[in-house]
Amino acid sequence: MSSPRPCFQRPALEGFTLVEVMVALAVVAVALPSLLFLLSQQLDGASYLREKSMASWVAADRLAELRLVVARQKSLPEGVLTGETDMQERTWYWWIEQEATEVPGFVRLEISVSGSDDPEAAPLHQLVAFVAPEKWSDAQ
Repeated sequence: MSSPRPCFQRPALEGFTLVEVMVALAVVAVALPSLLFLLSQQLDGASYLREKSMASWVAADRLAELRLVVARQKSLPEGVLTGETDMQERTWYWWIEQEATEVPGFVRLEISVSGSDDPEAAPLHQLVAFVAPEKWSDAQ
């Protein structure tokens, strides 16, 4: 005769099989490089936005300085103005191009700022403003 079966059975051993562990490792191995790539893109994007913000500050500073010069001298300096500015432990290169407008007395200014002194490099920021040097002498 066979031995009687117990009323309760011993629970099966719990855990992951080798196949399940290998599949989980494969998923992690595929996902981890993608996550690291996204993280590096986020860091690059934040750095680019910081540089672009700094370039916009440099352009705004140049415009404010040029407006002060126009207010004092009642005229706009001739030709393309170029220079460099040190801000946040970095040198920024800028140039200001002037263009006459259809409205008499108004001049269009385009202020470009770049992180490199190479004239062929694309500027990080461009600011367009309009000034009327003759109007300053009437107002003051």
